[in-house]
Amino acid sequence: MSASVTVFLIAIPMSLGLAVAMGAPLGAALLAAGVGGIVAGALGGSPLLVSGPSAGLTVVTAGMIQQFGWRTTCAVTVGAGLLQLLLGTFRAARSALAVSPAIVHGTLAGIGVAIALAQLHVVLGGSPQSSAVDNVLALPGQLAHVGPVSPLIGALTLAVLILWPRLPGRARRTVGRVPAALVSVGAATAVAAFTAPDLARVDLPSWSAHVLPAVPSGPVLPLLTAVLTMTLVASLESLLSAVAVDKLAAARAAGAPRTQRPDLDRELRAQGIANTLSGLLGGLAVSGGAVRGSANVRAGATGRASTVLHGVWVLLAAGLLAPALEWIPLSALAALVMAVGVQMVSYAHIRNVHRHREFLVYVATVASVLLFGVLQGVAVGGAVAVAVALRRLTRTRITVEQLGDGYHVRVSGQLTFLAVPRLTRVLHRVPQHAACVVELDGSFMDHAAYEVLHEWQTAQAAHGGIAEFTGGAGGRLAEPPREPSGCCRPWTPWRNHHCEEPHAERVRDPDGVRPRRGARIPLAALAARARARRLPAPLGGQAGHAGQAGQPDHAGQPARPGAPAAPATGAGRLASGLSSFQRHTAPLVRDELARLAREGQRPSQLFLTCSDSRLVTSMITASGPGDLFTVRNVGNLVPLPGAEGGDDSVAAAIEYAVDVLRVGSITVCGHSGCGAMQALLADDAARQDGGPAAAGPTPLRRWLRHGLPSLRRMREPGGPAARLSARPAADTAEELCLANVVQQLDNLRAHPAVARGIAEGTLALHGMYFHVGEAQAYLLDEPHRALSLPDDAPGADAPVFHRVGTAETEPAGSPA
Repeated sequence: MSASVTVFLIAIPMSLGLAVAMGAPLGAALLAAGVGGIVAGALGGSPLLVSGPSAGLTVVTAGMIQQFGWRTTCAVTVGAGLLQLLLGTFRAARSALAVSPAIVHGTLAGIGVAIALAQLHVVLGGSPQSSAVDNVLALPGQLAHVGPVSPLIGALTLAVLILWPRLPGRARRTVGRVPAALVSVGAATAVAAFTAPDLARVDLPSWSAHVLPAVPSGPVLPLLTAVLTMTLVASLESLLSAVAVDKLAAARAAGAPRTQRPDLDRELRAQGIANTLSGLLGGLAVSGGAVRGSANVRAGATGRASTVLHGVWVLLAAGLLAPALEWIPLSALAALVMAVGVQMVSYAHIRNVHRHREFLVYVATVASVLLFGVLQGVAVGGAVAVAVALRRLTRTRITVEQLGDGYHVRVSGQLTFLAVPRLTRVLHRVPQHAACVVELDGSFMDHAAYEVLHEWQTAQAAHGGIAEFTGGAGGRLAEPPREPSGCCRPWTPWRNHHCEEPHAERVRDPDGVRPRRGARIPLAALAARARARRLPAPLGGQAGHAGQAGQPDHAGQPARPGAPAAPATGAGRLASGLSSFQRHTAPLVRDELARLAREGQRPSQLFLTCSDSRLVTSMITASGPGDLFTVRNVGNLVPLPGAEGGDDSVAAAIEYAVDVLRVGSITVCGHSGCGAMQALLADDAARQDGGPAAAGPTPLRRWLRHGLPSLRRMREPGGPAARLSARPAADTAEELCLANVVQQLDNLRAHPAVARGIAEGTLALHGMYFHVGEAQAYLLDEPHRALSLPDDAPGADAPVFHRVGTAETEPAGSPA
């Protein structure tokens, strides 16, 4: 209710002022405000948008009234409404928003300037001319014959309109909620009533003199042009206002659940129905207004009820408050509308289009609207926008420079077939045996340019040269993945994935480190590699390539051919990962994490695994936030309760998971290539050879003592302590990894909380082994034995790890 009254108090003076600016009957403006509020408010797709007489339609409607007369203008309004209804039915609203913002803002700015120029004559006590150019030419004569009263009333209106929102603290909190438009017109009316009783005022004719539309007559082409112009302006203003009001509502409701976004096609259909009805009843054309919609949102409106009620109040005021409205001076309304026209020239829009290098389109649109008209201005703006786009597409700057032993080629702009001849000439200036970096500082490359670059890169490699492609920031570019399923997902942001460079053979820098994204590729390093490629290769290897067989990598160990480069370290990588999470992943998980924050964590199982960085628990278990209570340590060890040098952190996590979180299962997960198990085997081998088992009692060595029972279990006679059903263990290290999982399950049963849960039947234990190189998971099935071995065979009683995802029988109660 309060929001509807606030918007009503803005709509009354605004509608009357726009009618004066158009030269239309004042009653038609009030009728249009009522119809727009009720019909468009009830049927529209943007519940908070308020419709009524539009400032954007002022110049258009004024020209139609002068050209066709009032009754034919009403018929044009009906035609525009029917066309809007048709466009909304065919879902063309989103296509309308595809018009360049520079053209839209330029059109509205041109209309605003035309409104301000026309209403300046009214404020000065005269009458506006038929066009913006005529208003500018007639302004010196108007200033020569200006009277003192009308300009002072207009100045008073503008002063109150500007200063009212800037009232100091307490006054602003008490009376500042009253709309500035109402206060300014009310103050000017009160002053004029006592100081200038003869000043021209509003003349509301009787509703009995109200006229309805007439059937148009005359040439068809001008009428069709008028319908198209009114449809274009009214639709664009309504759709842009709907989007603006939605953004304002979302900003004011920060932290609250997002309401449904506006249905622009439904809004366009509602505007068409409102315009059709308003034109049939003899009212002005309507469109959604950002000023009234913003006031509606700021007044606290939450739905379409305030919009509809505002229309009801306007119709009641038109019937009951006519005598009071006739006291309003015309100069006050003209000053109010002039201020609205000035506000349509937004400095923020000018700055935005200038930043996007579309200022020429904006200026051309504004000038064309002022000189030729709205429809012609949109056409000229569109033509200039196309010309600017073509110029950008064809303007490509290609340079080459030699830096030491290497070359640097820079391509600024879009690479199309038009730039291929220049690109070819520049690339041929680079020697075929040299190292070259090609920096592509553009956003588009067509097929012809791609073929040229690809063939040139192949020729460079064939002659011993090296060619690298980078973006504008220097980050290495690569071909897109062959398969859509290989694309990087927001859920897979880990460092070592290969979505960036899906080639089978990835080129690395001489130090074996792939440059981080955004880093400059060192040209000197590329030149050194190019020289090394031309030297005789020792022992059949490829000289100059770090990471080849027999060459030490960054860790001093022999590197495997094709092994991935060492990951980059430092705070930059962390910041980059956090930034990527906030941009891509956070929007996908925010609702789920908010629910978990409200409800607390309720994981289904405790997952105890190794700290190895290659073991991504959420990936291999297909789990998400809130599913697993995870404990990670070196070797996935579970110290026995009270063991010497025991670690209470593991026991505390077990107790918390079982007694507090009430998990239903505990899974111990080992993995291939475990460094802790390899260290145990190395110490055991050293002891058997009579040498020292370790350099000293370091924290790591003290911790690994908890793995000695696993080593003893594996050494027990009678066969392996655990085995895989699909194949024999690859080596002793894998045997120890399997035995370690079984041993840690035994250690778990010794913990009081676990023993109590097992006895009560509320807790189950599971063993798991993950082979990193095969990306294959195995689940422990202790109650079953291998069917392929006789009962007296060695290892027949050993626990069996079954492969997951095969035809083998998977164990019941699997943690997956």
